[in-house]
Amino acid sequence: MNPLRKIYCRSFQKLFRIAIPFLPYRKPKIVGSVKDLPAIIHKHKCTRVLIITDQGITKLGLTKRLEKALNRDEIPYVLYDQTVANPTTVNVEEALKLYIQNGCNTIIGFGGGSSMDCAKAVGARAVKPDQSLAQMKGILKVHRKLPLLIAVPTTAGTGSETTLASVITDAETRHKYAINDFPLIPRYAVLDPKVTLSLPPFITATTGMDALTHAVEAFIGNSSTIDTRRDALKAVKLIFENIDDAYTHGDDIAARRNMLHASFYAGCAFTKSYVGYVHAVAHSLGGQYNVPHGYANAVLLPMVLREYGSCIHKKLQKLAAAAGVAEKDTPASEAAESFIRAIEEMKVRFQIGNTIPEIQETDIPKLSHYADKEANPLYPVPRLMDDHELEKFYYMLMPEKKTGRDGNLENEGIENSGINKDAVSAEIQKEGNKEERTNE
Repeated sequence: MNPLRKIYCRSFQKLFRIAIPFLPYRKPKIVGSVKDLPAIIHKHKCTRVLIITDQGITKLGLTKRLEKALNRDEIPYVLYDQTVANPTTVNVEEALKLYIQNGCNTIIGFGGGSSMDCAKAVGARAVKPDQSLAQMKGILKVHRKLPLLIAVPTTAGTGSETTLASVITDAETRHKYAINDFPLIPRYAVLDPKVTLSLPPFITATTGMDALTHAVEAFIGNSSTIDTRRDALKAVKLIFENIDDAYTHGDDIAARRNMLHASFYAGCAFTKSYVGYVHAVAHSLGGQYNVPHGYANAVLLPMVLREYGSCIHKKLQKLAAAAGVAEKDTPASEAAESFIRAIEEMKVRFQIGNTIPEIQETDIPKLSHYADKEANPLYPVPRLMDDHELEKFYYMLMPEKKTGRDGNLENEGIENSGINKDAVSAEIQKEGNKEERTNE
């Protein structure tokens, strides 16, 4: 990267890090079951509820326990289940209409990242009826307290229940943008393992590795704090201890609960400390080819960690100890290698390949430009890279043997990458290929 640009990026990141303690971040309060929500709704003196979800969730009957609890306590509710992958302005306006018509004062986002994003956007429109979503895009443009907002994640990965972002797609232009403000952080996060029991193994694995990526990138970045480092270490420990059980035994309630908590802690970590080049590259692949975000993160994570090199070995040493793949006194370089190798072995167990077959070589300059634009200067990465340096990752992901810009980066790829196409389609529908944040 150009030296002057490096100075600019690091200066920007340093100023942001200084500001972190003074910004009104907060953690949602954790609730263990949807059955506990009526008491919380009464506590806040709320009377009518809008549930925002998608058709996949309702077809699986996942909202039934919540609906039964609300009926038992005679709390009126209305359900909006038309949220699509990458929620649109139309979704938000349709749900807002139901909210107003039924006199609601509580919003529950029930599902993956798309449903939670839609719920956040509806809350923003409810308190700012004279402003369009487009007028609120960017940073700190909501600045009003939202109605009681509750998030019920049905996957253990996105961390959307902890974040201050809502990513919306304009229904007419198809332009996607993020609304980022502290009032969008849900008041409560319901970490109920029973709503995740229907997740197939492939989705369990890729969303779990999505959470792992959040924790790792938040920990190794230059804007971590005592709190975010602690949360990231908790997340990594829980993921390594539980993801295999959740993957192999989908009905293991304890493993499912622990994975939800891991995703929550990882979300709290990256909300403050941000992510890095794994996410920047993954987002470009999702935007261009609709590659599921969790899958892209899982494929990329060990590749990017190796590319950072020795500058992250001491941090990976601590992650390796938390993961149980190295002792605390293991030399940093050895522990770092053990941690990266453990992630690679995890990918093999979960049938996650090393390639993205959709990549076209002619697209690589454009993709690397998008990744560079997203990441620099915002992401406090351990080692800065510009668009030309980021190109190597796209070449590494190509199935056929390709040579990168510098002439010596080759990758033979894996012909049988183990990608379950039906599962990928399910993830796209369920997760909405969500970009956790432009603040990611």
